[in-house]
Amino acid sequence: MMMKRILLLSIVLLWLTIISLGIRQFWQDNSSSIKKEFSQTAKKLNSNVTSEEEYLVKRVIDGDTIELEGGQRVRYIGINTPETSDPRKGRECFGQEAKEENKKLVEGKKVRLEKDISETDKYQRLLRYVYVEDVFINKYLVKEGFARVSTFPPDVKFQAVFREAERKAREQNKGLWSGCPPRKL
Repeated sequence: MMMKRILLLSIVLLWLTIISLGIRQFWQDNSSSIKKEFSQTAKKLNSNVTSEEEYLVKRVIDGDTIELEGGQRVRYIGINTPETSDPRKGRECFGQEAKEENKKLVEGKKVRLEKDISETDKYQRLLRYVYVEDVFINKYLVKEGFARVSTFPPDVKFQAVFREAERKAREQNKGLWSGCPPRKL
């Protein structure tokens, strides 16, 4: 009985040794191609992540919409700033301040755009997350109290990030949270 156990254990150890040597040899022979394939797969998965291409902002429409040099309009995903000239709502509290802050951040500057799921909204504006250098503009506007969180599925990639930024802005009475009356739902 003891001899059978020793024999069985020896066979298992030999089998594991052979397998590990085979895996090691396979990895050495194929590691560069595996790494290359992994890198290509990662690039494909991240194809809708921040583009390295930059676009010049021609003008700021309002606190959450910009126009690029070629005339294409971009609506920031996941946030909503108070209106500055909506014919239905008029000028909302802190709308002009949000527009001016957006101008300081992006007008005349190169921005990087990141797509979530949707390409455009019903007004044919590109829906994007916007970056200037290392500043995530959508988040910054919420964090500093110039915008509220406003996410619509399927474009919810940064919803939790925006909600946390809004919570902190509210607690610190920043921007629109310092003096604007609560919005009617």
